[in-house]
Amino acid sequence: MARDWNHQYAIDETPWDIGSPDGHLIALVEADALPRGRALEIGAGTGTNAIWLAQHGYDVHAVDLSPLAVERAQAKAKAAGVECSFAPLDILAETPSGGPYDLVFDRGVFHVFDDPAHRATFAARVAEVLGKDGRWVSLIGSTEGPQIPDFRPPRRTAGEVIAAIEPALAIESLRLLPFDAGRKTETPLMWQCIARPRTVPPSYRESRG
Repeated sequence: MARDWNHQYAIDETPWDIGSPDGHLIALVEADALPRGRALEIGAGTGTNAIWLAQHGYDVHAVDLSPLAVERAQAKAKAAGVECSFAPLDILAETPSGGPYDLVFDRGVFHVFDDPAHRATFAARVAEVLGKDGRWVSLIGSTEGPQIPDFRPPRRTAGEVIAAIEPALAIESLRLLPFDAGRKTETPLMWQCIARPRTVPPSYRESRG
């Protein structure tokens, strides 16, 4: 049975919502490692990362499956005095509007899909909206390292990540890092995956051609 994400927000059972911008995203932006301009966040939750991006010069559109999360994000952005667009959207059912984007970001969304076909669909959706010089940053729970009792994101192998993403996009880097850069206690490991549009098809497709 699929998780009811709206219900999770209704009962405030949202351990992924850490209440502060993601440390890895901050580090990449502050190091000028990502393109500037228009940004899309997929699975934005209550908007913490989207608002931070808007405060640092991005024109941000953010989507989430949960309408309740979107409502809270809109209220948070208004309270912060930030211009940021939020909308409900099921990434498996439709392509986000407003592209192309210079940056697409998701923190722990790609990894929630158990079906490899769903992960491939996610990557294909990103490819549809990513600008020719754009980058997709995805933070993905890894099978590497021990499980942490109070923090258990879905865990994917590097092979699963590559198999889903490479048909649609080129992986620029895949780094194994602590999931929560700002967490004071032990944190599980994650893949920080940065992907860009393909300039040539995957080699295995060429060999079939």
